[in-house]
Amino acid sequence: MKRILIFVITGILVLFCLNGPAQEIPDSTKVFRIETKDGNVFTGQILSEDLSVLVLRTEKLGELKISQVDILSKSEITGTVKVGDQYWLPNPQSSRYFWAPNGYGLKKGEAWYQNIWVFYNQVSFALSDYFSFGVGCVPLFLFAGAPTPIWIVPKFSIPIAENKFNLGAGTFLATVIGEETAVFGLFYGTATFGSRDKNVSLGMAYGFVDDEFTRVPVFNFSGLLRTGPRGYLVSENYFISVDGESGVLLSAGGRTIIRNVGIDYSLWIPLFPDMGTFVAAPFLGMTIPISSKSK
Repeated sequence: MKRILIFVITGILVLFCLNGPAQEIPDSTKVFRIETKDGNVFTGQILSEDLSVLVLRTEKLGELKISQVDILSKSEITGTVKVGDQYWLPNPQSSRYFWAPNGYGLKKGEAWYQNIWVFYNQVSFALSDYFSFGVGCVPLFLFAGAPTPIWIVPKFSIPIAENKFNLGAGTFLATVIGEETAVFGLFYGTATFGSRDKNVSLGMAYGFVDDEFTRVPVFNFSGLLRTGPRGYLVSENYFISVDGESGVLLSAGGRTIIRNVGIDYSLWIPLFPDMGTFVAAPFLGMTIPISSKSK
């Protein structure tokens, strides 16, 4: 009996050695982003993985066998939606339109750098899912030490109905270094209806200089509509009244996400009573992740 038991145990050990290390069987319902050392990025579900090879099922390329030594990074993507034969990754820049914020906030740990027409620079980071903070400047000091505007942008985001209705509130607080100038800016509130991929926002802001506030607020109406895995239509519009004169500032354009970098482009059209000439000013901006939850 003892000999038979030894024989069985020996046979099991031999079979284990012949088969090599056990293969990990991952959860095939999860979606992963795989970046290889040659710069390629693949998105799909991991079918199997061992010490030498990872098998990834993609929608367009089918099953891919990727050598482990060629993998630069592997990260799970949460919040992915499958539309047709494509995976739509989470909207990495869902907390704002071109410039105006909406009711959604950054996720805790996210940080972004935004640049508009080279001169406008801002870094925003999230201390929690409900509070973010931004600092920015227009670096005019590079031009013979000219006075330089700087600002801070704290923002609170309050979810009322998940992925349906959010409230946002904050301030844009600015001054100019190099001049004896006042502190100026605005306090705002906004209500966003819809998801992070498709929404409209109604906002209101009061501007101020030191302790003097504008009598009539600026109203904002903006919207965002996702058109594909990396494309968005964006519109940001303002209703302004100053010294009894009222007008609107309209914009229409889009956003394209390229490897989590957002490229914003639009035309801005001011419509005021004393403007005798039609003007359409171009807008070009870029937002780069410093630390992102949606990789």
